[in-house]
Amino acid sequence: MHRTALITGAAGGIGQATVAAFVEQGWHVIALDRQPLEDLPERTQFHQVDVSDPRAVESFFSQLSAQTPRLEALVNNAAIQICKPLVAMSVEEWDAVMASNVRSVFLMVRGAYPLLCAARGAVVNVSSVHAVATSKDIAAYAASKGALLALTRAMALEFAAEGVRVNAVLPGAVDTHMLRAGLHRSHVEGDSLEVRMAELAERTVMGRIGKPEEIAQSILFLADGPRSSFMTGQSLIVDGGATARLSTE
Repeated sequence: MHRTALITGAAGGIGQATVAAFVEQGWHVIALDRQPLEDLPERTQFHQVDVSDPRAVESFFSQLSAQTPRLEALVNNAAIQICKPLVAMSVEEWDAVMASNVRSVFLMVRGAYPLLCAARGAVVNVSSVHAVATSKDIAAYAASKGALLALTRAMALEFAAEGVRVNAVLPGAVDTHMLRAGLHRSHVEGDSLEVRMAELAERTVMGRIGKPEEIAQSILFLADGPRSSFMTGQSLIVDGGATARLSTE
């Protein structure tokens, strides 16, 4: 019997790579995103859902529960990033980040909980290195990703009795549209996108920017019970060593 994974933010770079990684390992994937997604791999079912909208999520789970008795994994990957100084952000922009990046996880976990319990499954929350070390003009995103770490620990404690594990992945600089869109901030220099990407790569211990497929494999590891059966409430940093280096080095 195929194991089933529910993956949000499936249209993004890490999302698409994660869908592909699970399918490659024989999982059936239910992919969600507010944007349309085409060219789906085999064994993938797509639903266009805004996972920050309580009514949309409730409607989705009403349908899913009638079709699927269990979920072996829930991957909370959906997120947005608004890059600007904190004092220049509107309340609406702040709330949009928190809704997409934090409230969506609450809504998805609440809806998926009975299905996860039936399978003694796993939750993987995609946080960010910005939860532990950040830069200028990205405060709302950093705060939302920090909140995910606390939420991960709290859920791990609450769900352990039902055999449901909860962990987080913290990607560093990964070559996605979100990363490229955020390179206009002053944390890197260069006149062109290519120069800024190269400078960012040089700051990483491994001397390069990560690939979405590398993050997907880390997510798969935490979701797969046989591989990570004794892990819960943990935060796995996957950043090429970026946060290991002192600023004085």
